[in-house]
Amino acid sequence: MTDFVAHPDLGLAWVTGASSGIGRALALRLVKDGFNVVVTARNHEKLVQLQHEARGPGKIIVLDGDVTDPRDMERVLAAIEYEHGPMVLAVLNAGVYRPVHGEDMHREDFEETFAINLHGTVNCLLPAVRHMKARGRGQIAIVSSATGYGGLPTSAAYGATKAALINMAESLKFDLDKAGIRLQVINPGFVETPATAKNEFPMPALVSPQIAADRIADGLKSHGFEITFPKRFTYALKLVNLLPYGLYFWLINRATGWKTRPLVKEGHAVEVMKRDPQAV
Repeated sequence: MTDFVAHPDLGLAWVTGASSGIGRALALRLVKDGFNVVVTARNHEKLVQLQHEARGPGKIIVLDGDVTDPRDMERVLAAIEYEHGPMVLAVLNAGVYRPVHGEDMHREDFEETFAINLHGTVNCLLPAVRHMKARGRGQIAIVSSATGYGGLPTSAAYGATKAALINMAESLKFDLDKAGIRLQVINPGFVETPATAKNEFPMPALVSPQIAADRIADGLKSHGFEITFPKRFTYALKLVNLLPYGLYFWLINRATGWKTRPLVKEGHAVEVMKRDPQAV
């Protein structure tokens, strides 16, 4: 891995999905660390509120944008580079969680999750790499999830995108190292957000967004490829995914109590999401 570590004296940081959850908390932490942080999300009011709340040597710069629109992300990157200064750190965090029940699946849950979590990350990654490559240095962190290690109940769409992000980061690392761009993947365990509040199973080692932001900020200064926390949970999950499938499914069913739960009534999952949509 390239030894480059982003520093506030070298340029700006960019955080997507900064209107809530991990992205919001991380933007505030980076400002305290001295970064001028460009924040992007679709909710302008929440970004402005974040801007007013930030306290530190750095400041928040609001640039609204929709990660599902590649032209919009090109616009955001151009605005960063040509109006505010060089970007040396990008944390691609925007994502959404839509619970999927196998007995009541809906195409829109998969399409929206893939559009934001996977394609949205690519839409940000391409211009970020292009600008950093021109300078021969930069740091990019892709927010995935420990859910990407293996299948879990209700995560058929979400987990699929997070597994894809892990694989994508692993694959790109070989070439980006040579281009002077340091690539990392962030795999949190359960973080206390409105989205995880909808999980229908126990969430061990649940951490607050502030703790998550501190772990990520520390990891960005390290030289490791993966930033994962809390390790007592995520490392255990890694080990569980090494088990034969028979043992794996038995253990996850036992840990979550999923096998004893009743089937979801048709249309129930859609109605829940209409009442309580959450982006993370």
